[in-house]
Order: sequence, then structure tokens, then C-alpha cells
Amino acid sequence: MSTSKRTIRDHGQEKFNGKTVLVRVDFNVPQKEDGTVADDSRIKGALSTIDFLAKAGARVVLVSHLGRPKGKPSAKYSLKPIAEHLKKLLADMGHKVVHFAEDCIGEKAESTVKAMKNGEVTLLENVRFYEEEEKNDPEFARKLAALADMYVNDAFGTAHRAHASTEGVTKFIKPALAGDLVAKEIEMLSSALDDATCVHPFATIIGGAKVSSKIGVLENLLAKVDILVIGGAMAFSFLKAQGLEVGKSLVEDDKLAYCRELIEKAKTRGVKLILPLDVVVAAEMKAGTATEIVDADKMPADKIGLDVGPKTIKAIDEALKTARTVLWNGPLGVFEMEGFEKGTYALIETLIELTAGGARTIVGGGDSVSALKQKGVEDCKLTHVGTGGGASLEYLEGLPLPGIKCLDEKEAALSCS
Repeated sequence: MSTSKRTIRDHGQEKFNGKTVLVRVDFNVPQKEDGTVADDSRIKGALSTIDFLAKAGARVVLVSHLGRPKGKPSAKYSLKPIAEHLKKLLADMGHKVVHFAEDCIGEKAESTVKAMKNGEVTLLENVRFYEEEEKNDPEFARKLAALADMYVNDAFGTAHRAHASTEGVTKFIKPALAGDLVAKEIEMLSSALDDATCVHPFATIIGGAKVSSKIGVLENLLAKVDILVIGGAMAFSFLKAQGLEVGKSLVEDDKLAYCRELIEKAKTRGVKLILPLDVVVAAEMKAGTATEIVDADKMPADKIGLDVGPKTIKAIDEALKTARTVLWNGPLGVFEMEGFEKGTYALIETLIELTAGGARTIVGGGDSVSALKQKGVEDCKLTHVGTGGGASLEYLEGLPLPGIKCLDEKEAALSCS
């Protein structure tokens, strides 16, 4: 994918003064029972763009979705509590005026936006209160676009969806620019995927539940990496493909031939492939259940594999020591449950050490990010922690993201700036 999308920084801060800018953000955040924000990392991720535009004298109009209200207004999915949280965060940055519009189109949205002064911020109500959003309805997109003079996409987590607020709106408003968060995501992922910028040895750790969900990623990365580590439940399909007993572990029998094919491709291309050498097994996937560590070729038929063992952890650590670029997508075990988090946590420690030693470490995928949070690791300990689960996955597959593809190219945008 092209990394030449025009950004708000390319456009120049002075050109935003007095302009109304529609900014797609991803404020689809976890909430507590009372509606208050439980995790504001996605909101904080957008602050750089909001701050830049507001200080430039723009009227910043934010549009986001929250949950799945199925195209109908719902108090449960209102962005009003998010607006209150955003107001506190922006106040700490010196921005005193944050409005909330009780709709995202129509009279309520229009009047709120019209009353804004330069440097002020407005958060529109949940864009998914209209079913036209997910249908990418042109008329709905036109109404959103009519609120502003410019468009900025700063929601990488939704960039793989061709919705009205992520793709359709760009047909009615120009320029269409990348915000700071989107620009950073593209830069970081591209730095690993682009042969011209990737620093070798390049290692990738792919985990998660199913091989089928990662085939595109595996195919795209196998041609680029020097080291490939496969963990998580998907590793058991690879072990079974080699004729090993995997007990009651999750396996995709229809993907065994593919697993054998990938193993052979790795050998042919000189890629160091690491599969589990030992496994933490239990009778059931349940916290507190009795566990044992067995070699990968000695798994009991009545047990399920739920994490990698110490031999595997050591092998991964040894393999990654020389890596200068590391991309991690997907946990090595059922880290959410006590007793099955050691493999994933050990990998995180290795990545932190590599980062401190100057390696570029990039984390993508929602479960990997959740593991970092559960372990209490700050994003700054690694080079880059991504914000887009599905979007990151599709980018790693080499697929075009609709919400990025529709943005202006740097050269093309010069004429309309």
C-alpha cells in the first residue's frame, strides 16, 4: 500500500485557520456500567490530531461510532459520556471548549457546528445511529460532508471498512487527509513490509486461534521475513499436519495441507520457522485447573494445549536476539486466564529488551494489545503499538484499506491546497 498519502502536517497548519474540518476518529471505547470510559487509549490516540487542528484555528468536528446500535438511536450507545471524557483530556491540553451535538446530521448537528468558533471542538452523536453509515449510502455521506470544508481520517481501526464516514464522505469533500494517528500506523507497518525500509533480520510472531484467519498474513510475510514464530491455538494445526498428537487442542483439519505447504515454503526460502517445542496442557480451558508441561510430540490425547512451555520460550528468545525488526500479531496462549499467560508475557519481555537495544518492535492486533494492557506494559516500552485490529490484519495481508485508499496522494493534493 502507498505511504504517500497527504497528511495534515503536509497540508500546513496555516491552511486550517478558519476552516471547519470533519475528523473521523475511533472512539469505540470500552465503558463501565455507568457509561463512563473504562479505557481511553483510543481517545488519547486522536489527541495529537485534534490539538494540531484546534491550535491551527480550525473548527474541529469529530465523527465516530460506538458499539453496534443497529442503525437506531440508543441511549446505551450515545457518545455523550465520551464527549465528557474528551472534554477533560482536552482541557489538560489548554482547549476549553468542547461541544456535543445530539445528532450527526440534520438540524441539531448543523446548528451546533455553525455556532462553533475557531479552535473549538465538537463531537457528533454516534454515526451508527443511521443504518446508512454502514451501507455507505451516498446521500448520507453527502450530508456528513456538508458540515465541513475539509476531511481528515484519524481512525485507523475503522479504515478497513468502506462506510460513509470512512470512505463515502471523500467523494463530496476535498482535501481528504490523513491524521497523525493514521499517518503513524501506515509509516510503522510499511517500515516492516517495505523491502526498502525494513532492517533485517526481520522476525514475525503470528499467534491467535485459527490458521484460516491468518493465511493472507502468513503468505504475505513469508516472502519478507527471516524468522517466523507460530504460536497460539493455530500452532496445533501445524503440529498435527506433521503427524503429531495434539489431544483436544483446537485444530482446523481442512487447513492441514496448507500448514504442510507453508512449512515446506519456509524451508525453501531459508526462513527459520519456530513451532512449539513444548506445551502447557490441561484437561479443560479453565482458570485454576491442573496443568502440566509436555513436549510437543508427547501431548496426551485427553488434554488441550493452552500455552507454550519453557523450551519454546527459550527457543523464541534465542531466535529473536539478532532481530532488528520484529512484528507481533497474536498471543502465544490463552493469556486471559491465569496459568496460561507465561508464554505471551515472556515474549513481551523479550520485545521490551529488543526495543531497548535499538530494534524496531511493532505490535498489531487487538489481542496482542490487550495482553500488553493486562501485563501493565506502557506503549512507550515498544516502538509502536497499533490501534487497529482488523485494519492491521488486512494491511499485513497487503490488502488495500478503503479508508486509506480514498485519501489524497501527496502530489495530487498540491493543486487543491
